[in-house]
Formats: sequence, C-alpha cells, structure tokens
Amino acid sequence: MNNKGFSRKDRVNEQIRREIAELIRGEVKDPRVGMVSITEVQITPDYAHARVYFSTLEGGEKVAETMEGLKKASGFLRRELGRRVRIHTTPELHFIHDVSLERGADLSKLIDEANRLSDSTPEE
Repeated sequence: MNNKGFSRKDRVNEQIRREIAELIRGEVKDPRVGMVSITEVQITPDYAHARVYFSTLEGGEKVAETMEGLKKASGFLRRELGRRVRIHTTPELHFIHDVSLERGADLSKLIDEANRLSDSTPEE
C-alpha cells in the first residue's frame, strides 16, 4: 500500500461504485430498480467477486423487488463494467441491501423525539 492514502483496491472499489450507479441511473430499464443509491463496493482480493451495497427510499417489501431487479440486471451491469473499467477480471456482482442509512434516519428520529420530550418536561 502506498502512502498517498488510497490503495489500488480502494480506487477500483470507488470506480466500480461510480460506474454501477451511473449504469443503473441511465441504462437499467427494469421498473423494479427505481431510486437506488450504490453506497459501497467491496471487491475480493482476486477481483472475482464484488459486494455491491445499495440503499433505496422504497420501504420493506419493495426492497425484495429491487433486489430481484438488480440481480436480473447484474449480467448487463457486469458486461458494461468490463467495457468501462480496466481490470484483469470483471467481478461477479452480489447485491446487498445497506440498511445503515435507514438505521441512521431512525436513530435521528428517536433523538429528535427525546429532545422534544425533554424540552416539554417542566424543570424542577
């Protein structure tokens, strides 16, 4: 690893994340894949597999539909990645729903609610 901050693997992860996000936004026509954000990509050391973390504003049951749409589009996405990203092996894509943004929003609501409650409680 070099001293400039990011390793080659980090740069490849970020490039794949950007390319997949762009492809989903502009090229994937599957109606099940709506407003999807690609939050992170983690490629294996041999570049054979990539875990692609995504989040969506759609709730509960829509996540399963979105996942199916992404799985169906994965061959197309992989083929396009192979054309756009210069690496020796184009990884197989594995989509994983990232719940961290939803958890963060839930925690933020709880904190706001706790603050409201503490503000409305009369002081002694």
